[in-house]
Amino acid sequence: MNGVFCFLVASRLDCILLAKTNCGLYPVWVFCYPIRCLLSMSEMNIVVREPLLDAQQCVVGYMLAWQQAEIDACRFAAENPEKLAGLVAEIINNEQVAWRLGNQILFLEAVPALILSDVLSALPAENIVLGVGAGDCAEPGVFAALQALRKRGFGISLHWPDAIEPDKTLFSLATHVDISSSKADFAVQAKQYALIKNLPVQKVARNIASWQDYDACVSLGFNFLTGPFQLMSRPDSASKGLNTSQILIVQLLEMVRKNADVRQIELVLKRDPVISYKLLRYINSAGFGLGCEIESLRHAVQVLGYTPLYRWLSVLLATAGTSKSAQLLMQTAIIRGRFAELLGDTFLPKSETENLFVAGLFSLLDRLLNMPMGEVLDKIQLPEAMSQALLTREGVYGDFLALAEACERGAGCAGRLAASLQIDATQVSQKHLQALAWAKNMEM
Repeated sequence: MNGVFCFLVASRLDCILLAKTNCGLYPVWVFCYPIRCLLSMSEMNIVVREPLLDAQQCVVGYMLAWQQAEIDACRFAAENPEKLAGLVAEIINNEQVAWRLGNQILFLEAVPALILSDVLSALPAENIVLGVGAGDCAEPGVFAALQALRKRGFGISLHWPDAIEPDKTLFSLATHVDISSSKADFAVQAKQYALIKNLPVQKVARNIASWQDYDACVSLGFNFLTGPFQLMSRPDSASKGLNTSQILIVQLLEMVRKNADVRQIELVLKRDPVISYKLLRYINSAGFGLGCEIESLRHAVQVLGYTPLYRWLSVLLATAGTSKSAQLLMQTAIIRGRFAELLGDTFLPKSETENLFVAGLFSLLDRLLNMPMGEVLDKIQLPEAMSQALLTREGVYGDFLALAEACERGAGCAGRLAASLQIDATQVSQKHLQALAWAKNMEM
């Protein structure tokens, strides 16, 4: 028998177990590390994102960072901005992924080691804003390096309140200034920063807790905002239940799931000219590379096939809302769906990863429709494993969906979830960035 190696999370340094096989019992060497060390390594090396919204509630970019672990033992290098910048550059410059950022901006934390390195040369300067502290600018060579980066087109965001008074030299370099909320009522706190109100820089508010605080900060002149409020339904715009288009899409989804006759599907499609138009536009897009234009709905369904049609209808359902806050939730749901699908692609067959995509896509329908998930699932008949994941984050899809979700927050359990799925932290981060790239490319 070949040697068997296991990896056990335990408080002891090593031990031997007996493995039961068809041929009997064999000793198994087990290499153990303290669980707190393992969790620290995992938690601190997974990329998380926070969308940046402008004053019109549009996503203009993302803040990317390592997830911050809430573990105080076995501390490793939690912040490695060079590695993060390298991962971002790898995805942007990967010909197969080809992250076309357009006018989207990415905020990356920058310490002197990154500022003085060559890693930034692989990034598109016009899309990158580097977050720096005033203290770091005093390090030897850093200020001059930032000046050179600014001339190349990089944005520079100064963390407030590193300087109690605005430093004219520093602010002559800055394109942004960012302020982090440390109180429940950010609007009150923001007024303390009247000193920067008239400075010719973009103002960024972080850790905004609610839509009420978002509105208050917009009224105070903040240009970009981020925080947990983005995953909440906006109280003044949320409408309960399915609209007319969504009801029709649900009917089509059920027909496709049951492999209904193409002619029956065609008849239902014809009841909504907008959906019909979108389907024909989709099937005739350059991505399909068809030699001739398809004008018949029946032909479109036949060419597309049931599984891709189900996927397309799922996206359509999640994007059928009209409010600005709904559009934000839709974008998050699309990224989450693609991310969950990529996480499962080495473990599950393609049909199962397709279900993961739909589960991620539908995971915010309760907030989009402003109704409990149980009521949503009463209207949309889904496979039991998918419903279980949506309701409890359990079952064959649950952990993948939960991991994709955990990477949307600055502090959480992404490391533990990745370890339970036996997915390397770097792979999780790469797949996360690939999902962002896919969603942006699809949008463009």
